Amino acid sequence: MRDLPPRAGHTFPGRETPLIDREPDGSARPHTPGTPTFMRAGGRNLLGSEPELLRRCQLSSTSSLESPLSPSQSKSPWSRFDPYDSIEDQDKEYVGFATLPNQVHRKSVKKGFAFTLMVAGESGLGKSTLINSLFLTDLYKDRKMLNAEERITQTVEMTKHTIGIEEKGVKLKLTIVDTPGFGDAVNNTESWRSVVDYIDQQFEQYFRDESGLNRKNIQDNRVHCCLYFISPYGHGLRPVDVEFMKALHEKVNIVPVLAKADCLTPRELTRKKIKIREEIETFGIKIYQFPECDSDEDEEFRLQEQELKDSIPFAVVGSNILVESKGRRFRGRMYPWGVVEVENPAHSDFLKLRNMLVRTHMQDLKDVTRETHYENYRAQCIQDMTRMVVRERKRRSISWVFSGLNLNCMKLSLNIETHPELYHCSDTSI
Repeated sequence: MRDLPPRAGHTFPGRETPLIDREPDGSARPHTPGTPTFMRAGGRNLLGSEPELLRRCQLSSTSSLESPLSPSQSKSPWSRFDPYDSIEDQDKEYVGFATLPNQVHRKSVKKGFAFTLMVAGESGLGKSTLINSLFLTDLYKDRKMLNAEERITQTVEMTKHTIGIEEKGVKLKLTIVDTPGFGDAVNNTESWRSVVDYIDQQFEQYFRDESGLNRKNIQDNRVHCCLYFISPYGHGLRPVDVEFMKALHEKVNIVPVLAKADCLTPRELTRKKIKIREEIETFGIKIYQFPECDSDEDEEFRLQEQELKDSIPFAVVGSNILVESKGRRFRGRMYPWGVVEVENPAHSDFLKLRNMLVRTHMQDLKDVTRETHYENYRAQCIQDMTRMVVRERKRRSISWVFSGLNLNCMKLSLNIETHPELYHCSDTSI
């Protein structure tokens, strides 16, 4: 075994020299470290009078509680046997709570993540292509394409696709909710009703699971984000776009997307974005708001956040075809006048949208869904349940009053029939 370092001599607050033991004859001898020292009743107090000793002890205890641990303090000799101490912390007084983020990360990675994304908009705007481009997968390989006549008669449906994706050991359960048939009919009055009902059903299911007995394995199927596709044709938002977003902006995070951005020139695209932002503000539509930057954020992060805010609505181009040009292979679209690169920031906002959904704001979208939209639904449910309970209590109290009155009337009628002379009634019939 290794030899442990010698223990330091006992010192009291305010004194740097070791204690000295006194012999019975008054001679002094050095105090042996590690041995207890007793204060004799008849001997001289080395620290002074008793009040002075109490005052010094109180000052020492107060300062030791209020002052934080200093890195210059000597490290415990047993810390070298601690398997969780790193090399850079060998010369510091280290408790270990700085590893809490690592514990949360390890637990989260083991559990996995879930994200539900809804896409809405009329047919032909490239919703399926964009989703496949965002997550590098094919969710619609078994889809049947409908002709024009079938699309006109088709009602709005809700289809859900769930796929498990793993990247660098992190598992993501991705759920895509599609709304085929929306905006394709001649009369689109309240065509968003099925979408609103679906979102409410997911809230209701989560509320029931949360209120039940087994709350450890709750499946979170709440819609965390809705990509609403706006047609590039026309002068701005259509009435169906306005009504859809106004019906859903209190229930889900809406992110407007300008589809098929390669149909517009850069100047037309800029004017279109400004027009859509003005109409969203005019009609009072509450789209997803990016969180404000903290005061300690660096300038680069602030610029990225501001660039995302200025990109609303995201003008995107989707493609699952690899195009080769100038010795490079990339996903894009080939036209007679040139090539459009999907991930080129000069051609579309595809890269910004993907980074926002996956890399920077996925957790914030989930937090807003949990803390704002779901809490509003939960509060409304609790209020409705409270009103039902109060209404039922009032109904029961009224019924009890009427039942008591009926019982009293029956007793009175029985008394009159039995003793008519007491009530001065000659006729016993009531």
